[in-house]
Amino acid sequence: MGSTRLPGKSMMDLAGAPLIGRIIERVKRAKKINKIVLATTKKSEDDILEEVALQSGIYAFRGSENDLVDRYYQAAKAFNANIVLRLPADNPIPEPSEYDRIIEYHLRGESEFSSNITQINKNGYPDGIGAEVFNFNVLEEIWQRCTDSQKRKHLALNFYDYCNQKAVDSLYRVGTIDCPVEFSRPDLVLDVNTYEEYKFIREIYEYLYPKNPDFHIIDVIKWYDNIYLKKAGKYE
Repeated sequence: MGSTRLPGKSMMDLAGAPLIGRIIERVKRAKKINKIVLATTKKSEDDILEEVALQSGIYAFRGSENDLVDRYYQAAKAFNANIVLRLPADNPIPEPSEYDRIIEYHLRGESEFSSNITQINKNGYPDGIGAEVFNFNVLEEIWQRCTDSQKRKHLALNFYDYCNQKAVDSLYRVGTIDCPVEFSRPDLVLDVNTYEEYKFIREIYEYLYPKNPDFHIIDVIKWYDNIYLKKAGKYE
């Protein structure tokens, strides 16, 4: 709730429910996730997030505001997690089937850090429908030895630099999967960091959710290409 660029974004409305509630709703459809834990801060302004989590039938954990490595570690430890899936809470259109696919890939043991969040190895994914996966023992190693404040705040930086598209530590193998060709659209950004991005996501929900609450990323792409771009005068 304390986002500097868009305060309170987690509770902003998407088709009659808060943004965080819509994320939970979609994540619950993934078949290979055993427990869902909303890991937020101990600040009073985030009390509402814990309430939404419990009302949604998932777990909640309260931890450090700025030491995200510690928050993830303590949450994973509290719930006896063996494998951790990090789900960004500013991605309101997670794709449950792609969560299952990245979990299946990780379970093959080919990498310590598996991600289909963005363009790792030019995987072709839209930005905002995937997740990161890592084993608890690796998280514990980082929790014990990492002293860099940025890497404590941004867990992925212990494995991969998304901005420069490169692995950052030879200790850990980084892996991904290719996005299915029918929705391989790396040009599409489905994050919410600004009010303009929120309005864009709100339009998607207002159009697609009443027709099908379980809408797929393919439905989003069809809406984007055939309605949104035409309306914006960017496509003929």
